Amino acid sequence: MTNNPFPLSRDQLLAAYRTMRTIRDFEERLHVEFAKGDIPGFVHLYAGEEACAAGIMMHLTDIDRIASTHRGHGHCIAKGVDVHEMMGEIYGKSTGACRGKGGSMHIADLSKGMMGANGILGAGAPLICGAGLAAKFRGDGGVGITFFGDGASNQGTVLESMNLAAIWNLPVIFVVENNGYAESTSVEYATAVDSYVDRAAGFGLPGVTVDGTDFFAVYEAAGEIVRRAREGGGPALLECKTVRFFGHFEGDAQTYKAKGENDFNRANRDCLKIFASRVTAAGVVSEAEIALVDREVASLIDAAVESAKGAPLPTPRELLTDVYVAY
Repeated sequence: MTNNPFPLSRDQLLAAYRTMRTIRDFEERLHVEFAKGDIPGFVHLYAGEEACAAGIMMHLTDIDRIASTHRGHGHCIAKGVDVHEMMGEIYGKSTGACRGKGGSMHIADLSKGMMGANGILGAGAPLICGAGLAAKFRGDGGVGITFFGDGASNQGTVLESMNLAAIWNLPVIFVVENNGYAESTSVEYATAVDSYVDRAAGFGLPGVTVDGTDFFAVYEAAGEIVRRAREGGGPALLECKTVRFFGHFEGDAQTYKAKGENDFNRANRDCLKIFASRVTAAGVVSEAEIALVDREVASLIDAAVESAKGAPLPTPRELLTDVYVAY
C-alpha cells in the first residue's frame, strides 16, 4: 500500500482536483462561448487561480460565509454552488442561481454560504464583517472570508474593514488573490509596500503569504487560519500569489503583459498540472483516475452549457421578484 505524504486522503485529493478541474473547464468554456456573442454583460475569468479557491474552501461548510469579487466563478464552484445554475445565471436565464437577474458578476447562493460575487472593488470586505459579527453572536463557529485582488487591496473599504474586524475580534479572513495586475496596472507600480502581511500587521492582524499555484501551500495555511478564527482567535490575512491566464475581462488585449507571459505561466505555473504531477508521482492517485475526472467534468460543462442555452429567459413579472425583503 502506497504511503500517503499529503494531508488529505486519496478521495479528498480527487475531490480537490475535481473542484479545480471544474473551475478550469468552466472558465475555458466561457472564454469560447462569450466570443460567440450570446452571453450578456462582462465576464472576468478565474483560470489560473483555481488552487486558491479550492485550497481555502475545503476547510469550510455551508455555515461559513464568503464574499466574492467580479472574478467570482471559481469561488462559487469551490463553495458548492450548482454549475448548471451558475451557467444559467451567466446566460441570463430563469434557471440561473439568481433567476437571471445577476449575471456573471453577481452570482449568489445563500444556502451555500456564498453571499455573492460583486462588481464593486473591495465591497465584500465590509459585508463579510457583518457576516463575521453575526457568526460571533450566534456562537456557531462560523467564519467569514472575503476575497479581493491586489488592486482592490488599496480600496478604503478593505482597510477600514481590517480595522473594524480587529477592533471587534471578528472571525473574518481577508484573502488577497495577488495575480500581479489591477486590471492592467502592475502591482509593483500601484502598491507601495511589498508585503500585504506588513499591511495587515498595521491593524494588528497576523498574516501569511503563500504560493497560490501550490494547492497544498494554500490548503495548509488556510487550515491554520480558519481553525484560529473558529476558536475565537480573530481576523487574519492570507495572500496567495497567483497568476491569471486570461485578461482582466473577456476582450482584454493584454498589451500590458510581457510577450510570452501567458504561455510561460501555462507551462510552468499551472496549479492543476502541478497538483496532478505531485499526487500521481507519489502514487496516491493514478493518471487514470485523473483522466476520469477530466472526462466527467467535461461532460458536466457540456451539459451545463446546453441546458443554459435552451432555458427560457425571465418573464417581465419575474424581474420584480427578490428585489425587496418583506419583514
